[in-house]
Amino acid sequence: MFLRIYTNRFFLLFIVLFAYAQSIYTRILVRNELSWYIFTPDGAVSTLFNALILFAVMRYFTILYLKADVVRMIDWVKLAAVSLITYLAILHLISLLIAILFGNVERNFNQETFILASFTYLLDGFIYGSFFLAYTYYKKNKKQSAQLADYNKALYDSRMTQLKAQLNPHFLFNNLNVLDQLIYEDKERASEFLNEFADIYRYVLQADNQKIVPIAEELRFAEQYYNLIEHKYGKSYQLKIDRRDREGYIIPLTLQLLIENAVKHNLGTSADPVRINISIGEDIIVSNNRKPKRIENNISGKALNNLKEQYQLLTKQVIEIEETELEFLVRVPKIYNAQ
Repeated sequence: MFLRIYTNRFFLLFIVLFAYAQSIYTRILVRNELSWYIFTPDGAVSTLFNALILFAVMRYFTILYLKADVVRMIDWVKLAAVSLITYLAILHLISLLIAILFGNVERNFNQETFILASFTYLLDGFIYGSFFLAYTYYKKNKKQSAQLADYNKALYDSRMTQLKAQLNPHFLFNNLNVLDQLIYEDKERASEFLNEFADIYRYVLQADNQKIVPIAEELRFAEQYYNLIEHKYGKSYQLKIDRRDREGYIIPLTLQLLIENAVKHNLGTSADPVRINISIGEDIIVSNNRKPKRIENNISGKALNNLKEQYQLLTKQVIEIEETELEFLVRVPKIYNAQ
């Protein structure tokens, strides 16, 4: 009970202040003068007592009629009508018992007094009942909003997990293919590749539990990943990084995926390499000169679409892609708030 009072303390404080203000206003209106009696709290206490009876009645019928998550207007009307009728019956019953106790039944329960009392109770019932209904609607709406937010977060977390789960096997599969080729071509280079790949894959596994990472950390990983590219292709693909502004965050594996995308879709040679540039300014720009492979297998774009969807889910911002005959450019928005 005390916990319920504490939880609803601001609403109850409002009711107390309103009842006191109503008592003062009514007495000034009736007496048309100011005196110390006008400010005594007995009238407010009586009104507050009646209001608490009304709230108890309405809470009972709230539990009875407002069980569904989505409440129809007819349910609110039914709640108000039944609560007011019950409230009037209870107050008249209490008044009757008090009148019997003090022998004032005839004076307090003649037709005129009964009608006036009923009108007063009904008017207060409308006023304080409206407050209760508004507060109940507010709490119910707040609860539903919290549930919806929890649902959306769960849905978001689930989708992000699915997207990451798609990228990690993709990364592993591609590099194991490289390792397989190197084993036949150069076992010493294959051993070096395997050691570097083991270090890099630790980062991939750690990043699986993170929504965002610092840009500086992702840049270090991009350089490590480029070293793997060099093991297979030599200087056919060259990486240049402009570190003007490394503040902010980025979704893990973003730069690795874009470097991989440039390698996958372009054919570089030592004499005419594919140059991959990463520029860190207001946005993160990854670009490369285009040297399209004549025959490309499996051109699905799933990895890039996956990355775009992650950014839309996490930041509500869009990754921009610009493509010409000579250049392919991806503009990635920075994330400034660690989430």
